Amino acid sequence: MRAVIIHPPHDLRVEHRDVPDPGPGQLRVAIRAGGICGSDLHYWQHGGFGTVRVKHPMVLGHEVAGVIDAVGAGVTGLAQGQAVAVNPSLPCGVCPICQAGDQQHCLDMRFFGSAMRDPHVDGGFREALVCEATQAVPLPDGLDTTTAAFAEPLAVCLHAVRQAGPLLGRRVLVTGAGPIGALTIAAARLAGAREVVATDLTTAPEKVARAMGADRFIASADALAPYAARKGYFDVAFEASGSAAALLGILPVLRPRGTIVQIGIGGDVAVPMSVLAAKEITWRGTFRFHEEFALAVETLARRAIDVAPLLTAQFPVDRAAEAFALAADRSKAMKVQIAF
Repeated sequence: MRAVIIHPPHDLRVEHRDVPDPGPGQLRVAIRAGGICGSDLHYWQHGGFGTVRVKHPMVLGHEVAGVIDAVGAGVTGLAQGQAVAVNPSLPCGVCPICQAGDQQHCLDMRFFGSAMRDPHVDGGFREALVCEATQAVPLPDGLDTTTAAFAEPLAVCLHAVRQAGPLLGRRVLVTGAGPIGALTIAAARLAGAREVVATDLTTAPEKVARAMGADRFIASADALAPYAARKGYFDVAFEASGSAAALLGILPVLRPRGTIVQIGIGGDVAVPMSVLAAKEITWRGTFRFHEEFALAVETLARRAIDVAPLLTAQFPVDRAAEAFALAADRSKAMKVQIAF
């Protein structure tokens, strides 16, 4: 089978690997579509992010969907030929954190396409992937694999929106209008936000941001200044860029007792603690997802969120290098997929 494998930075290869057989309790999925994520781009461009580094060749990709083509012993309720979205997250289920219900923080997590462990966990950009049966979420009738490959990033955003608390009737700011920011806009709308304003450094994402539900798009941080009047305007802000400037720009425009949900991961930021304290601001992190993955598949199936505006292009696997080059160009691309 063909697989998309990262070696040193910028050394992306399509190589052949043996087709694996599923063991007991496992499935083999013939992958049909996979979306290129920001973390995939970090591995390709920089060899990793933070302290996470690629130490040996690794199959990339974790936003994937396909069709079951082999079923291991003991698997029930799933059958050959069934279309599924593959949850890339495999928590151990037995550590104290999993037992407390916070599986996304598992002490022994295995996550497809991740160099956090050594040996690394190969990802889903390959023609055949073996996973635990529990990781395969069946696609309801009418949900295609191209759309289902958006389940993973949507799950990230659904989890982030849950971190914010009730959004019904709230005024929401989303900073950073890339794929995660755009899906957060849609998820906030789904949760009942009365108004959503999106910001980014350029106007390139404006069309998609508006299509996903933004009432207003701002391409200059200075244009937020009017929202700072009377101690702020927004009830909730989702920071999806990982930019220090974006985070600091939120503080003046957030109302007292407002909430910031930090989705984007960047470098360290010097935060004025006096402002956080004086305005009684809640600043929350958000990391991955757990039960939201199945919810994302259901949300896509019932067309509660339309992800079509996000898909810029789909490339065959043999043109994976072109796909990554386009995905890295934010002036031209939102979400790029690889087709298998």
